[in-house]
Amino acid sequence: MKILKAIIASVAVVCISSPAYAYEEVPVTDGGTLSGTVTLQGDVPKPKGYNLTTLPDQIYCGRISDGRGWRLLQPFNVGKNGEFRQMVVHLEDIEKGKPFGGYTPPRIEAVDCRFMPFVNVVRDLHDIVVVNMDPAFHDIQAYETSQLGPRVLFNVPLPISKRYPNEIGLSDHFHKHYEGIPMVQTVKMTKGRRIFTMQCGFHAYMESWALVVDHPYYAITDENGKFEIGDIPPGTYKVTIWHPYLHEAYEQVVTVKPKEAATAEFNVAAPTGRLYANQMVENAFVRYTITEDVQSQIVPTLEKQTY
Repeated sequence: MKILKAIIASVAVVCISSPAYAYEEVPVTDGGTLSGTVTLQGDVPKPKGYNLTTLPDQIYCGRISDGRGWRLLQPFNVGKNGEFRQMVVHLEDIEKGKPFGGYTPPRIEAVDCRFMPFVNVVRDLHDIVVVNMDPAFHDIQAYETSQLGPRVLFNVPLPISKRYPNEIGLSDHFHKHYEGIPMVQTVKMTKGRRIFTMQCGFHAYMESWALVVDHPYYAITDENGKFEIGDIPPGTYKVTIWHPYLHEAYEQVVTVKPKEAATAEFNVAAPTGRLYANQMVENAFVRYTITEDVQSQIVPTLEKQTY
């Protein structure tokens, strides 16, 4: 229930419209391209904070922590010059165009107590693959959601690889990643919902989000905040961007000419204020005391997080 409430609280309030038509795959011989960048203007919001003493596997998962017993989750992946990474850019209401091609189900890995990648794109009525790469139990709690609230899609455990010994302790295996049995699930969205999300039932800081699409005209911004969408039929389109924690709608109207390149630049105002109930703050109030003995065991040997 706590996880469900967290998802309700963190869902972006931006309404993503749902097409009332079926996308038609047709040959595109005179298509153009759309490219551009997405930039965050302002300070990157504070991350979420989780007291590791209240959750399982605090020593293993604490290899990524702040050195004071807290695990941080930063939903905003932004470069030093504002490059907004892992932002979904897509065309709205495009009725026909290039085929999806050989669709490969997205692979989401549970690695170092993180679901990777954090942002993805999923095709409705198709599969996703989730794999546990950790020597720790994880559990998929998957939801579809919108401004109407969440609805459970599936809830399944993620098997641990049999290559790990029964007693892992602090052996060399503790730092290795072996693939467990991949769990394949089909995403079936209810009409009017286009946001898919997963959390781990044991580790609340493990999240993964996706925009569910019904056409291939989308891109996810790269390390430089850039995107490119090709083979677009000539015409005028509305281009939108989506991120699960961006609460403001951003869209542009662009005209794509035959075999020409169009551009769209998005400057996103950094959200301000308290974005989530468990937002990390300086000198965070510690509800459950982290004793020196416990804190000495939670060592950020893989990554010391800052905020």
